[in-house]
Amino acid sequence: MPRITHTSRAMALVLVSALFSGCETNDVPQLADVVLTNGKVVTVDDALPEAQAIAIRGDRIIGVGTNEEIEVWVGELTSTIDLAGRLAVPGFIEGHGHYTSLGRSKTILDLTQVESWDEIVVMVAAAVRSASPDQWIEGRGWHQEKWNEVPPGSVEGVPLHTTLSAVSENNPVALGHASGHAAFANAYALDLAGINNETPDPPGGTIVRDATGSATGLLRENADGLVYRVVEKEKAQRSEAEKWDEFSRQVELASEEALSKGVTTFHDAGASFETIDGFKRLADEGRLPVRLYVMVRSESNADMDALLPSYRMIGYGENHLTVRSIKRQIDGALGSHGAWLLEPYEDMPTSTGLWVEEPDDIGITAQIAAKHRFQLNTHAIGDRANREVLDIYERTFSEGSGRELRWRIEHAQHVHPDDVQRFAALGVIASMQGVHATSDAPWVYARLGAERAESGAYLWRSFMKAGVMVTNGTDTPVEDVSPISSFYSSVVRQDRDGNEFFPGEKMTRMEALRSYTINNAYAAFEEDMKGSITVGKLADITVLDRDIMTVPEAEIAGAQVDMTIVGGEIRFERDPR
Repeated sequence: MPRITHTSRAMALVLVSALFSGCETNDVPQLADVVLTNGKVVTVDDALPEAQAIAIRGDRIIGVGTNEEIEVWVGELTSTIDLAGRLAVPGFIEGHGHYTSLGRSKTILDLTQVESWDEIVVMVAAAVRSASPDQWIEGRGWHQEKWNEVPPGSVEGVPLHTTLSAVSENNPVALGHASGHAAFANAYALDLAGINNETPDPPGGTIVRDATGSATGLLRENADGLVYRVVEKEKAQRSEAEKWDEFSRQVELASEEALSKGVTTFHDAGASFETIDGFKRLADEGRLPVRLYVMVRSESNADMDALLPSYRMIGYGENHLTVRSIKRQIDGALGSHGAWLLEPYEDMPTSTGLWVEEPDDIGITAQIAAKHRFQLNTHAIGDRANREVLDIYERTFSEGSGRELRWRIEHAQHVHPDDVQRFAALGVIASMQGVHATSDAPWVYARLGAERAESGAYLWRSFMKAGVMVTNGTDTPVEDVSPISSFYSSVVRQDRDGNEFFPGEKMTRMEALRSYTINNAYAAFEEDMKGSITVGKLADITVLDRDIMTVPEAEIAGAQVDMTIVGGEIRFERDPR
């Protein structure tokens, strides 16, 4: 794996002295605005792995060292924060999530914790009682594998829509799967979408049906777009002011949630040009408290070819908005049987999954990305999907250009062992999510069978051993945006029942921390300004209530974020009560 190194400590001190000497009389350096002291600082900088204190001026780190070394930066106007022994680490970087979807998830039914279909029906019934007729009821987060029983009459483990439709006769209902790769609709919503016994499956999607040919309500992969397009068509009729209020509220809610979990930078895995325009407006208004690294999504190849140069932004709005990458998606998710596999599913022998975006079209996107020097980040979960994307990348790269371009495969969850070394040879980044492995563990064996699960599922250590850059994230709102959850999963690799899931692929704690900081910075071409607590870098710092690098493994998951600092400003502070 490429090793990211930093300026030595001695050189850093020389640079600081050169930078700040002469700014005041008698060559006395300017003082710090903020100093953090009395802590355990894990810097993720090989030149100075640990320290006690940090000095900050403006939005930059100007000193890292012992309490005594940093004391020289303290003046009457310096704000001093006593860490009282707490752990300070580089601000966590969410390596793959969906920013506005995270905000939106806070405004609809949260189905992530439901344990039965009946519980969902009860929640929808309650929402209907407070809704006006014809008003959409939306939710997200259910997963049939997490229910305590399979409802009677289920097809593919998911019930018919009849009980749901019975409590929502006058309201259309759309409930997104936890994976984001399927949805469930009631009879009203199916009718609005024009789905009946004769409706054909759309390309890259499946309308799941019962034995009579009637739609069950489950819409896999692109089939859920039949319903969601109706939702979007209705929303499009609102005034521009209403649309803006909704968008800015979603960003506000996403920011609050991310900051509360210690996230200072967020890789947004898919935004339209219109959404990017909205981010830029918020940046101009100083309303992007979390730094965003945005991937262009949902635009045609023709439009990207024409508009990418004008949308390229690096460090816009005082380093709060960067656009230099594209997101594509070749397949679906394992949980919904949408991941594209080389061999049939163990529990669905008639299917190998499916591609959801045409590989040839992604190949054209690759050419456009290379032409405009944009990074290409392609969702691929199944082993067939990963192989197809590697083939596309290899055909596109000129001699030795792969590592320079830093193209990524998002998720890289199930990879044929023969393809691991291809990631390394091509310089492709494996943009993974630690928490997915432990969340998916209960059904990986069912989907893949024991042999394929062991040889190809969530190969963190295999990738790293081969020299592949591995990053980390949550895919929020698929999972909680908490880096602690993914850190814990990466280190412990246990499912919710405490069963180890191929422990040979675990990360060490330092590897897990690097995957959430400097590795994610590298994956966004930002390792020179983020990802470690190093003099000259942005003062993005997360303070935790316990030392996750040394506490017993069982205590890691309970760690809480006490403080999130972005550019030297405290953006979140936990109420100690």
